[in-house]
Amino acid sequence: AGNYTTSYARAFEESSGVPVRLFRWSSENNHIGRADGAVRFLDEIASLDLPAGSRVLCCTHSHGGNVLALVTNLLGGDAGSRARFFSAARSFFRWPATGERDVGVWSRVRRRLRRVEHPWADLRLDVVTFGTPVRYGWETAGYGLLLHIVNHERLPGLQEHQAPFPPDSARMREGSGGDHVQQMGIAGTNLPPSVFTPSAWLADRRLNRLLQPGLDARDLFERLRLGVRVPEEGRVLLVDYGESEGGLGEHLAGHGIYTMKKWLLFHAEQAVRAFYSGGDSST
Repeated sequence: AGNYTTSYARAFEESSGVPVRLFRWSSENNHIGRADGAVRFLDEIASLDLPAGSRVLCCTHSHGGNVLALVTNLLGGDAGSRARFFSAARSFFRWPATGERDVGVWSRVRRRLRRVEHPWADLRLDVVTFGTPVRYGWETAGYGLLLHIVNHERLPGLQEHQAPFPPDSARMREGSGGDHVQQMGIAGTNLPPSVFTPSAWLADRRLNRLLQPGLDARDLFERLRLGVRVPEEGRVLLVDYGESEGGLGEHLAGHGIYTMKKWLLFHAEQAVRAFYSGGDSST
């Protein structure tokens, strides 16, 4: 539930004729988990040895979208920003307890980012996010095109793009009223790494200061009341999917609907219209 399966990827590949590759990350709801996912994504992209001018369509669910947001900042940011990122995470990939595999991945990506002013300059990432909570900023120079798709029901008395707070518990259980997880997963709702992994815990603390400067946890309730669905960058498509099928463990309070096969064609059509139909996709 709420994940891209092998059969989903196979169906996408067979129906579109486009080669599809699954990318897995830890899905940890913290900065170091997402940072590690971003570094591993760049390492995997580099391993594909794609020809110059390649375009890669990235379809990403939930905080996977924020992994890609970090990727765009690493690709499009300046050298100083990248250096601060790796410095903040240094305890995670330098301490022996992390393991050789982690050290190797992080070191390879850091070396490549240092080598040239615009790493991966011959690669274009077109990104579609599904139910990604509004958290990190996107770096325009780090992607080609950007589309956000969010399960949302417009309610009377609210702005067109606004979600109600607090959410209705009955509607959460039945999977109606939009994506309640996307609404609630904003900045300030992290789960810290285990205290038994001190290298990750310290890196997460340092990344928090870098990625969320000045964010006060005491203001979380007020931020949730804003009901923010729409990020500041990229095109946003608010879709009323209606009531979800199955129980809470299947639809995840409206958050798991994006990865269901019944919506695969619809989502592919939206990506084509937004990115590849020749229209203006800048707004």
